[in-house]
Amino acid sequence: MTPPDAQFRTPSNLRLRMIASVAMIAVASAALWFGGIAFWVLAAAIALFMMAEWSDLHAVTSREKRMAQYGLSVPLAVMAPASLVLEEHNFFSLGLLVGAAFFVAIVTRRSALGKGVVYCGLPVLALVFLRRQDEGLLFAFWALALVWATDIGAFFAGRSIGGPKLAPKLSPNKTWAGLIGGVAAASALAMILHVRYGLPWRMTLGTPFLAVLAQGGDLYESWLKRQAGVKDSGNILPGHGGVLDRLDGLVPVAPVAALLMLAPHLHR
Repeated sequence: MTPPDAQFRTPSNLRLRMIASVAMIAVASAALWFGGIAFWVLAAAIALFMMAEWSDLHAVTSREKRMAQYGLSVPLAVMAPASLVLEEHNFFSLGLLVGAAFFVAIVTRRSALGKGVVYCGLPVLALVFLRRQDEGLLFAFWALALVWATDIGAFFAGRSIGGPKLAPKLSPNKTWAGLIGGVAAASALAMILHVRYGLPWRMTLGTPFLAVLAQGGDLYESWLKRQAGVKDSGNILPGHGGVLDRLDGLVPVAPVAALLMLAPHLHR
């Protein structure tokens, strides 16, 4: 029996996916390197695209989608480097993000849109927060790269080894071998960053857990798409579908990565 997604695994499509992946990583890495306004602009723009796709998955009206994006744009604006509340922006932005979520849910009478505001905005807040630390380039790169490494390791391990399915009802292509390969790849990357660049031990040792969390985020988005009856969250990215399809693993990873960075300060 031919797999339902066979047409998306042809050599030409895989080549397109690889080219698009390299381009996306290059753009993200450049913005990360420059930091400041460049990183914030890219992260904020991506969050608004994510909000649009989240809205489409929940079959809301165009007006409700715009309202959700407008609501999300307020806390995103406060996260900007030029914000007047920059010094206190972290907790203020978090509170504003939660407030925007309640506002959107109440005005649209759709709780799913309120959840979407947090789902799309929280990882941006976490990444912007990580990038603004003294070792921000290393910390933010680690959070992003471990998700990339997990995806790459899972893809190649799953294709070369195969074996039992991880969650066949949610994502027929994911295997336990892929999960193990993804965790191994992310862990290896973290160890390299620890040895070469001084990534703290708590982050290095926490990476396997975050790699599993990334796969969990992927499965959650697969569940959302099944609920909506669609294969992809969008079609903006060649060979990849939507923005949510590429960043589903980062959504849960970024906030936990920020908490790991904060861990030594939380008990003070």
